[in-house]
Amino acid sequence: MKYPVVLFLSIIIGAVFIAGKPYRHDSTRLFKAGNPNIHYTGRVDFSDPQRPRFWAAGVYIKAKFKGLFCEVLINDEELYGTYHNYIEIAIDDRAPYRVQLTGLENAIKVVGDLSNTTHIITICKATESSIGHLDFVGLRCEQLLPLLPMPRRKIEFIGNSITSGMGMDVSKTPCNTGQWYDQHNAYMAYGPVTARQLNAQWQLTSVSGIGLIHSCCDQKIVMPQVFDKVYLAKDSLQWDFKRYQPDVVTVCLGQNDGIQDSTTFCNAYIKFIGTLRQDYPKADIICLSSPMANEALTQVLKRYLTAITRYENSNADKCVYHFFFSKQYHNGCGGHPNMDEHQHIADELTAYIKQVEKW
Repeated sequence: MKYPVVLFLSIIIGAVFIAGKPYRHDSTRLFKAGNPNIHYTGRVDFSDPQRPRFWAAGVYIKAKFKGLFCEVLINDEELYGTYHNYIEIAIDDRAPYRVQLTGLENAIKVVGDLSNTTHIITICKATESSIGHLDFVGLRCEQLLPLLPMPRRKIEFIGNSITSGMGMDVSKTPCNTGQWYDQHNAYMAYGPVTARQLNAQWQLTSVSGIGLIHSCCDQKIVMPQVFDKVYLAKDSLQWDFKRYQPDVVTVCLGQNDGIQDSTTFCNAYIKFIGTLRQDYPKADIICLSSPMANEALTQVLKRYLTAITRYENSNADKCVYHFFFSKQYHNGCGGHPNMDEHQHIADELTAYIKQVEKW
């Protein structure tokens, strides 16, 4: 059967095919970033509500949409003109997938054979502050719907490159190839995995190379200095702690400090716990050993953290705990934990938090 040319062109122009299903672009519209049905978790700068900006690894956005089609609109800083952030996208209970941005402005079509029903989308910054900021522009879809309430439980994970998910994902770029951040995947790091296993929200306060009193890799900052900031890597933009009050705070520092004088390290740690207690008066604070530390550093951290928690408990703060990982996890890039090891770390930590919180 032959179609008139005009009709044929109208079919081609008016429809696209997604997994073999005809879908009309004119049935979708842009829902801007300031839409109240879009939920943000993490340290986000809302100075421009239509372009929320964030740097930190693990910041995530959730929304509920209806239809066969969804497009994520997001801008990348393109730091140094060459760095391109990765994001992780998860739809419903499907396996998440990682996407590298390619330019200043990015329109990313959600992949997969979506049914013409409702879906939950999660968009997570997989790379960290040192790779540059992202500006979220919005979602293009047929309909945006109100989300169910977010989980009431909240956890914050404070740490370094391990917490940021560095060196763990070699699905696209093997170790020792590509850019130094090509194996980042904060969404699959132990913190977010732990939070999802506990049905909790998460926030990552982490920077690769950072320490408590000594940072590596030419870092000019330490965690107590930048803990109250939105742009952690540059000690910039004050964070409002009222926006996120966690039930549990884990602290995974010491790997980049190395073996330090006990008095100096422990006093600095106790002072940092005091800062956390001012910002989070009701949180349980769990001091973690480093899951990638060698035997010598692990033994030192165990001694120090035991003494620190004993001191805090004896001084009326019974909500400070310590937890030591069962072994060294170091089979990813640069001696970091790999993807499977992050799952094991999360399993260990999940079991301990369940015990402390009775969740």
